[in-house]
Amino acid sequence: MLDSHELFDSITMDTDIDRDRWSSAITALGNCQETVTACAGAMLMPGADLSDAITRDLDCADVVQATARVLSRAIDMDHTLLSAQLEACVVACERSHELCSRHAEHHSHCRLCSETTKQCADACRELLAAVHH
Repeated sequence: MLDSHELFDSITMDTDIDRDRWSSAITALGNCQETVTACAGAMLMPGADLSDAITRDLDCADVVQATARVLSRAIDMDHTLLSAQLEACVVACERSHELCSRHAEHHSHCRLCSETTKQCADACRELLAAVHH
């Protein structure tokens, strides 16, 4: 996978937001998408009643992917759309985090998911704050 720092250094971005913050958010989004998808798959074990957590993980993966795609198009940015997408991503990550953190003690994939969704939500909040300044 191409390092997002290298990618954003190679293009002209129409924003005054710090490139390191931008690329760190993209990296956090990629990590989150991979982790929540794997966690959802691991929860499909027979006899487990984790359907709510699976749904939240899959919803989170979809929202995170869309957010990463919007962020990757850093040219001529629509700040209103970006803000709405980042806010949706924070909500999706928080909801996934909420359920996976309940299972973190018993399942290592849920612990990893809980940690990753929190990191992703934090990265999106930081970027959202930068967008609003």
